[in-house]
This record gives sequence, structure tokens and C-alpha cells, in this order.
Amino acid sequence: MIRSYERIKVERAGGVETIALSNPPRRNAIGPRMMNELLWALEDARAADEVRSIVLTGEGKAFCSGGDFTGATHDSELPHKGDFADLLLALYRSDKPVIAKVNGDALGGGLGLAAACTFAVASVGAKLGTPEIDVGLFPMMIMAVLARRIPRRRLTEMMLFGEKLDAEEAARIGLVNRAVAPGELDAAVKAISDAIASKSATTVRLGLRAMADEDDLDLERALPMLRDRLSEVLATDDAREGLMAFLEKRAPRWTGR
Repeated sequence: MIRSYERIKVERAGGVETIALSNPPRRNAIGPRMMNELLWALEDARAADEVRSIVLTGEGKAFCSGGDFTGATHDSELPHKGDFADLLLALYRSDKPVIAKVNGDALGGGLGLAAACTFAVASVGAKLGTPEIDVGLFPMMIMAVLARRIPRRRLTEMMLFGEKLDAEEAARIGLVNRAVAPGELDAAVKAISDAIASKSATTVRLGLRAMADEDDLDLERALPMLRDRLSEVLATDDAREGLMAFLEKRAPRWTGR
């Protein structure tokens, strides 16, 4: 089901759900209404069996310029689902891969969105940064996801200096998977979604859930939990099919069970 939205645009084709932030006059700045719509769209995409991956991008020349502080509320026909913290969690813990297609600048909260996604590909020319300190603010919530992507010392520089990195530097420090020329952005994102589509949907889902649950555990608790999750994977039809296909030297035929 594709709902009617005001601040985002959603398309579904070929197993990919594309969600575009749509507030071009504000360079796709994110406010309460957009946050709420994104939470609904992500939930719908995760619930749809035909959707194998989700692409998050921006309409126009920007990915997301940060927070929209114009005073708009989440007032819309959709019930309130959550705030920015809930949105970052939904992206970070999604059991379907979310690919940030960073088509332009990703600043402040926009950078947090990209960092919370499973993958991120940035167009050369895009700036990615944390300029909040220059207006007397600090990137509090996005710090949590940024700290899971880049080393602490580099993150401290970014936040305290208000840095805006180019896409190549963002790729070098692991903030994005890769930086590509603007004309290659669609192909780079498609390569990721195609790779995902070739794998077992069940195994991808169980693997991403395990990765999210393992994040905050120490080794003594993580290993037993992951041992149990491996047993869960081994019990699936796709695991049995994958092992049989390997032994028979043929391509596996996934059923998603």
C-alpha cells in the first residue's frame, strides 16, 4: 500500500521502495510532519513482502539540509508515530536494507539519516557535515549513529569544528560506503539493491536483526545470542536450499522461508 504524503514521495518498483524527502524550497529540511511520514513509509515498506530493499533520497539538489525549525507541526491525516529519535532507530534497526542515496548535501539531521541507513552512497560534490555548533547547537541525537560509523577522534573534530566533508573524505573515513560521480549514482545504488535481491530475503532479515541486537552487547553476551540466531537461520528452508545448491554446484532457488 502506498499512502498519500505531503513531505515525502514514495515509489515501489522491482522490489525496491524509493522514499524521497520532498521539501525542495527548504532543501528537504526535516520537520515533524516529514519525520512522521517517514516512519509510516518505513513501516509499510518493511511489511510488504515484495519489497527487498529501501532507498532513501532527496528531491532536487539536496539530500537533506538538516532540521526544519520553521515551527511546523506533524499535523496531518496520519496519526503521530514518533519523533526524530524514533526515526533514527527505525532506520538503524531496519531488517530490510536501507540505502541512503545521497544526491546532494546531507547536513545535521540529514547526515544523521544517511548514517542511520544500512548503506550510503554519496554523489561527488555533496557536502556531509555537522554545522550545528556554528549556530550555538550541538548534534546530540545524530552523534549516536555517527559514533557507530566513524572513529571517535574524527567525529569530535567534525562536531566541534562544524566541519562539512566532501563525499570522498566521507567515504575514506567510513561515513559512506563510496563516493561516485553524479551520473553514476543511480547505477551504484542499483548495484547494491540488485545484490540484496539475489540473496535469501529470510537470511538478510535475520542477519540484520542479529546485527542490530548485537550492537550494545559485550562479547560474553553477544556470542551466545548469535549462536542461537545461527540456529534460527539453519532451521530455515533457504539455509537448507543454499547448502544443497552449494553441494550440487548450482544456483540456489530461494523461497523466503
